Amino acid sequence: MTAIKHALQRDIFTPNDERLLSIVNVCKAGKKKRNCFLCATVTTERPVQVNVVKVKKSDKGDFYKRQTAWALRDLAVVDAKDAVKENPEFDLHFDKVYKWVASSTAEKNTFISCIWKLNQRYLRKKIYFINVSSHLLEESVPSGENQSVAGGDEEAVDEYQELNAREEQDIEIMMEGCECAISNAEAFAEKLSRELQVLDGANIQSIMASEKQVNILMKLLDEALKEVDQIELKLSSYEEMLQSVKEQMDQISESNHLIHLSNTNNVKLLSEIEFLVNHMDLAKGHIKALQEGDLSSSRGIEACTNAADALLQCMNVALRPGHDMLHAVKQQQQRFSDLREQFARRLASHLNNVFVQQGHDQSSTLAQHSIELTLHNHHPFHRDLLRYAKLMEWLKNTDYEKYEGLTRNYMDYLSRLYEREIKDFFEVAKIKMTGATKEGKKFATLPRKESAVKQEAESLHGSSGKLTGSTSSLNKLSVQSSGNRRSQSSSLLDMGNMSASDLDVADRTKFDKIFEQVLSELEPLCLAEQDFISKFFKLQQHQSIPLGVHSPGVSENEHRGKDMIRQMMIKIFRCVEPELNNLIALGDKIDSFNSLYMLVKMSHHVWTAQNVDPASFLSTTLGNVLVTVKRNFDKCISNQIKQMEDVKISKKSKVGILPFVAEFEEFAALAESIFKNAERRGDLDKAYIKLIRSVFINVEKVANESQKTPRDVVMMENFHHIFATLSRLKISCLEAEKKEAKQKYTDHLQSYVIYSLGQPLEKLNVSIFLNVILMQSIGEDSSDSQEEEEREYIPSLHGREAGVPLDNIFEKLFAFFFWQVVWHSMQDEFIRQYKHFEGLIARCYPGSGITMEFTIQDILDYFSSIAQSH
Repeated sequence: MTAIKHALQRDIFTPNDERLLSIVNVCKAGKKKRNCFLCATVTTERPVQVNVVKVKKSDKGDFYKRQTAWALRDLAVVDAKDAVKENPEFDLHFDKVYKWVASSTAEKNTFISCIWKLNQRYLRKKIYFINVSSHLLEESVPSGENQSVAGGDEEAVDEYQELNAREEQDIEIMMEGCECAISNAEAFAEKLSRELQVLDGANIQSIMASEKQVNILMKLLDEALKEVDQIELKLSSYEEMLQSVKEQMDQISESNHLIHLSNTNNVKLLSEIEFLVNHMDLAKGHIKALQEGDLSSSRGIEACTNAADALLQCMNVALRPGHDMLHAVKQQQQRFSDLREQFARRLASHLNNVFVQQGHDQSSTLAQHSIELTLHNHHPFHRDLLRYAKLMEWLKNTDYEKYEGLTRNYMDYLSRLYEREIKDFFEVAKIKMTGATKEGKKFATLPRKESAVKQEAESLHGSSGKLTGSTSSLNKLSVQSSGNRRSQSSSLLDMGNMSASDLDVADRTKFDKIFEQVLSELEPLCLAEQDFISKFFKLQQHQSIPLGVHSPGVSENEHRGKDMIRQMMIKIFRCVEPELNNLIALGDKIDSFNSLYMLVKMSHHVWTAQNVDPASFLSTTLGNVLVTVKRNFDKCISNQIKQMEDVKISKKSKVGILPFVAEFEEFAALAESIFKNAERRGDLDKAYIKLIRSVFINVEKVANESQKTPRDVVMMENFHHIFATLSRLKISCLEAEKKEAKQKYTDHLQSYVIYSLGQPLEKLNVSIFLNVILMQSIGEDSSDSQEEEEREYIPSLHGREAGVPLDNIFEKLFAFFFWQVVWHSMQDEFIRQYKHFEGLIARCYPGSGITMEFTIQDILDYFSSIAQSH
């Protein structure tokens, strides 16, 4: 290490007029094998500068280079990591923290001790040494390193001195004259010793040979001694004179020191006074604004805001140690406190008056909104109050008690104001809803669900026709004749060209618009008030946090602010949820189908509110109301199912399209129009499944109980109606039920046709049957007499045997709602039997020319003529 120290002194520090005092071999913490040296140096020129220099080997490794230098006065902290255990690590805190690991603990301790002594000797600013052993700070630096530090002269010569050029040249000449100078150092040294002895002897002989010169020299020395004595006497006198001068100079130096100290103290005192004046002096204009400023004008509010901010800065100034003990500072702080209390009281009183005044202004305009389905716009009120937002923030930071008082007063007053407005608003909505209902009801005297039903029925065999209308009641099943249905339907259509069903649709559409308008008016009102509360009361504000500093309290403050906003909104709009529930109950009472509209509208508004803020007052309130709407919707479905189950048939009446089948069609058509692209489609699909299953069960129940109308007729008419409804509406979740309805309709249609038509060619069927048995017993041939006998059994289509039964069958069918499709199916069945008997005749009487007296075209014409005659 000594060789490295000499090399560094020679190559780096001597050219820069610096002396190397201590050195330590280090590497950066966490980065091994990249060693460098930290050097403590002082300059040889005054004033002395003390530095810590980082020296590193060059990339080629053949010389050292100066990399970084820090002034010791910039060093703030020396951290030795551990004052007890040996630890090579230490930190130096300059502009940033540098972490080092020394090659040995001894080197680290020596270096830290040197830094401590340099600090004690040269610096006024004291460096903080932490985790350093106390005895280490009292040790002296090793010899050679502390000659200038421990109190010696800064210009003292180091133990190492360089050879000058002549000395180097002489040594080189001497070494060239001796061959063993390099290869054998001991021989070379022994040779030099012998030559030195020879030279010493020669010198002694030369001196002894020059005795005369010696005597002369001794005489000269005596004279020199005398002169020295005289000089010493003069020096003694001079010393006495200098001693007097020294005392005078010491006095002057002490006086200068006191003057310098006084000047320093005066400068510091002036700095402290300037600090207090600059930071704790409130301008007269600000004081006047706080005491007398106009809080009703924009200019006065701005002046008061600036004055309040200036006052807050003065009160929050970070005083230096000892300032709080000054009487003037205490007086100024008390004055600031009085100003703050006075202005806070004046501000709170003014804002309370503003709340009351604004409320009176709004109450005067409330009457004009009482007949309109609109809510009063509070934007002007909010706009005027937001001018005081910065003052509210100031009040929150300086006098939280008054801030809380203003908050409570605002909630109390606004809750009463909003309660009046919202109740009046909902009263108008209820009047419009009930008025719309009464307006519709005066055109129709039938119950809500009584309506003219129009349906197109398509035959599965390819024919189709328009079916007549039917009217059904909720409470009683009464199947009427076609004439009665026509007259009743026409009477409804004559009432202003509008059916009862059309009146229901008009009422529901108007209710839907009113309900949507109610929600559309409430939503911006609540959002605007919530936004105003957040801005005016500064509930979501928090202090800025320096970059890179983690503070878990920020999110907590935000949550606390949101909670307070929600609590204020609940207090202010406490009547919203009850009024909405009352309106929903009224709508459900007017028409249970209104729950469909309300479910869709409320779901959409809840979804919109949750996208903005899931935890907001609006989102929570609408979510609670949505639960009530969903319960009403479920109750509506349950009531529909119960009505199906409670249907009773009259023993004397015929059964047509059942009322709950028509009602399901009405419900499905209405629901599909309402739930188009709705968020709550899944709720409707579940309701569909429950309703359709109940429809299926109760259709079969009524069909089984019917006495006047055949079971197959009830089943095929109603299931065909259900199938047509599902095919028209294309409800994806009811595809399986649509197929089931089609199958039931087809099966019961076929069963009824076969039952009703029977065997119109019964006699021919018996004859051919007997002939077939006979042919099977005696062979295929038959006599002519038998053929003639058979001809007697071939009926005529226009004869009484075939015509009268068909007329009777049609008379029965014509009374049914579904007669066209059934009549067409019977025609097809008759043709099928005709073709069957033609095949039997051709087989039993081949070549005989026996045929039916009528053709398929005659059958078609005959069926058509019967239908047209009725």
